[in-house]
Amino acid sequence: MLRSDQIMATVEMVQKENLDVRTVTMGINLLDCRFGSVKKTCEMVEEKIARFAGSFVEKCDEIAVKYGIPVINKRISVTPAALVGAGFSRNDFVGLAKSLDRAAEQAGVDILGGFTAQVEKGITVTDKAFIESIPKALAETTRLCASINVGSSNKGINMDAVAMIGKTIKDLAQATADSGGFGAAKFVVFCNQPGDNPFMAGAIHGIEEAEVVLNVGVSGPGVIARSLKKTIAKKGRENLKLDDIAEEIKQITFRVTRCGELIGRQVSKVLGVEFGVVDLSLAPTPKIGDSVGEILQILGVDDVGAPGSTAIVALLNDAVKKGGIFASKAVGGLSGAFIPVMEDAILAEAVGKGALTIEKLEALTCVCSVGLDMVPIPGDVDATTISAIIADEMAIGMINNKTTAARLIPVPGKKAGEIVNFGGLFGKSPIMKVRNVNKSERFIAWGGRIPAPIHSFKN
Repeated sequence: MLRSDQIMATVEMVQKENLDVRTVTMGINLLDCRFGSVKKTCEMVEEKIARFAGSFVEKCDEIAVKYGIPVINKRISVTPAALVGAGFSRNDFVGLAKSLDRAAEQAGVDILGGFTAQVEKGITVTDKAFIESIPKALAETTRLCASINVGSSNKGINMDAVAMIGKTIKDLAQATADSGGFGAAKFVVFCNQPGDNPFMAGAIHGIEEAEVVLNVGVSGPGVIARSLKKTIAKKGRENLKLDDIAEEIKQITFRVTRCGELIGRQVSKVLGVEFGVVDLSLAPTPKIGDSVGEILQILGVDDVGAPGSTAIVALLNDAVKKGGIFASKAVGGLSGAFIPVMEDAILAEAVGKGALTIEKLEALTCVCSVGLDMVPIPGDVDATTISAIIADEMAIGMINNKTTAARLIPVPGKKAGEIVNFGGLFGKSPIMKVRNVNKSERFIAWGGRIPAPIHSFKN
């Protein structure tokens, strides 16, 4: 039985605390769209997406209105494009990218993800052509996001791919220089990329998934921040310990996840497709009051990046996962705390103050759910330094058997401390200083593969 206080609490979460369903993402398998010609393959891709996603946005909006819970983004993820386009050339992949972009526009979704390759152990001729297509593909599309998985705890890290990707990111930023290198904000590098992640830019429809699946991403950092403030004011800081704080976070994330589960299952039902997972990730936005950084400040650090920040993120990440797992039949994707610099006003402010450095950010990624996310860096940082930063982040994921990612944005013509502003959910931030540039070339030149750790033999 629903109690009136629970109903009112949920209403307040929506109206005053920025509770929303951040994304409903429809994953579509495109492997059966592969035909003999590039043209026919692209036609089949557009036809299949239109067939399954034609009423997707409309139904999401109807369910959101019915239950009074906003659904902010409607997105599509597809089978990794390098598999769909096996045998394609660089230009063929650009053509496929444009078909995916058209399909996204026709479906009315915000973003389409899955322009992706999986190269954690080796690179095929097709994979190489795919990687070479990325700068042009993302520069000439508007709704397409790309990703690449270069490492895993079972296979190790493909350093040949990492070396290529540093140059790819530089080329991509330069190809979109008129928009501040925005193309790089639509491209993310992964270790242990999940196949059911509904959040962009790294969403894909994994080959282990069903034909069509709906995955829901629920956020809510504002809800947790407001709840913690109320709890501290009501009980008194002197009467609370960190384990009490963790319990409060678990209780709130339970309710938030329940909302996501409700919306996801209702949309799945009306569309007649399988429901996948709820990804409970504290994904902030530039909106004031919707910040993971604010939670860190409430819990005791004056600036994000101060000593204690890593411990707080560890507590937060764990409590979020525990609350979400109990609330949903299937929790997946990433589920935890995101720390995207440009998309979180408090994190961006800490960068401007010099409190949050790229080294401290890397430390935080050891205990959060993603990695170096939406990090703007000076445009003159060389490709080998970018590759080396990525390698460090991939190593954290590989050794700790967790997902890590790097979304680095070398902003053409700008230096550390200058502001880059992409607007909307992509946000703005001072550009982060990168120390020790041009000092990793000999490391990246080795190529080859960093072997997987011993725990990869658990089979």
